[in-house]
Amino acid sequence: MATDRMAAAISALHQAMTNLENAVEMRLDVDRVKVDIELEVRRVHADRARLAQELDQSQFRANRLEEVNREVSRRLVTAMETIRAVLDR
Repeated sequence: MATDRMAAAISALHQAMTNLENAVEMRLDVDRVKVDIELEVRRVHADRARLAQELDQSQFRANRLEEVNREVSRRLVTAMETIRAVLDR
């Protein structure tokens, strides 16, 4: 009788230890996944920041090219008007 209770208690303890080990392993797996996700989020944020900076630089260059293009157009119009004036004389 006492032996049966002892065997049942040992069996219950063994099952509890197995359950605890499984829970710990699951928790470690979740923590690993969480760390992987956090690293990926950091990489995405870094990529986003880099891309935003590149976009700002590209927009600045595009604006500068537009300004230069307007200036070149203005000078071409002035040159054409000067040539017409010379030819009309």
